Amino acid sequence: MTGRVVVAGASMAGLRAAEQLRAAGWTGALTLVGDEPHMPYNRPPLSKEVLAGKSSFESLAFRPRASVADVEWRLSTKVVASRLAERTVVLDDGSELSYDGLVVATGMRPRRLGCPGPLAGRHTVRTLADARGLREELTRSGVRVVVVGAGFIGCEVAATAVGLGVASVTVVDPLPLPMVGPLGELLGKALLRRHEERGVRFALGAGVAGFEGEDRVTGVVLDDGTVLPADVVVECVGSLANTEWLDGNGLDLTDGVLTDAHLRAGGRPDVVAVGDVARFPNARYDAVPRRVEHWCIPTDTAKHAAKVLTGAEPAPFAPLPTFWSDQHDFRLQSFGAPVLGRDDVRVLDGDPAGDVLVGYHHAGRLVGVVALGGPATAATAAGHRAELLKQPALTA
Repeated sequence: MTGRVVVAGASMAGLRAAEQLRAAGWTGALTLVGDEPHMPYNRPPLSKEVLAGKSSFESLAFRPRASVADVEWRLSTKVVASRLAERTVVLDDGSELSYDGLVVATGMRPRRLGCPGPLAGRHTVRTLADARGLREELTRSGVRVVVVGAGFIGCEVAATAVGLGVASVTVVDPLPLPMVGPLGELLGKALLRRHEERGVRFALGAGVAGFEGEDRVTGVVLDDGTVLPADVVVECVGSLANTEWLDGNGLDLTDGVLTDAHLRAGGRPDVVAVGDVARFPNARYDAVPRRVEHWCIPTDTAKHAAKVLTGAEPAPFAPLPTFWSDQHDFRLQSFGAPVLGRDDVRVLDGDPAGDVLVGYHHAGRLVGVVALGGPATAATAAGHRAELLKQPALTA
């Protein structure tokens, strides 16, 4: 198998795609293009161990397999346009790359608030540069922090900031409970209590109307007129897919890159999407395409897409989503798709007041489990993995 595969995106998903292409028998050229200056690195620790100063930035780098030692890396370079009919991508320096196969691995970027007010003092957490800048701010004396967004990243950043001893941490979210979207009310209430017991304040059911301050932010104005004093604001309000470079090619880019059950974009046999940016149907559950922003997805999608791009015909893609989130001294550990079973949530073991294992059910069957607590509870959740893997597909 010769020719060239271009991998647009040089983070974890791009690296895994290159490695899996070699494993699938691709012997031709591989070119990875990424807009950051760094080789691929692990992002989840940015909001936890790295931000807390417990792990070095250098420790995040992945060690590529020997099979990709001959890969061409085009770092600090951005793909800005594409002509899929001509099998060509355009880079920000004006040069063009032709390809025989294209892997879309450009991932996500943080969504920003469009409210009026100064920009200085407002942060996101996605890259090494983001984490470096935020850590410098959080380690200043007497810092008051407002985190906008009570999802995974928002809760992790709030927990890390408390651990660093900042003066105050307040989490703002228009929803009534932290992480209620993916986990539902039962665990949302348990998380709220645990965070409050450790010093995090919440302003729930509230949106942000603007920011006070001249040269930099001094306060966050809520939509009810309340002003929260703030020296540092961390915006954790979701992500946007990096797909603009694919405009004009007839692809569905509504929310990431829509693919078929084999991760092919727009039905093209020479273009696949992997990682956070891919919106795919999961044959384990139903035919509804969804993006999945979990750590396991870059590897899972890369393995499947590499087989498809090299001409194999595997069974439809059917991963078992997995995620974890470390906050304060406890962990959330999940297997399966809890979001599909939020209407039927049952305690399987323990108690929400302490360590607890929760099951999520759809049409009476278990589709996801989430543990909240210490290592023993997380291990109990892992014990349900085999059961979840055996489940037949849900009907659409």
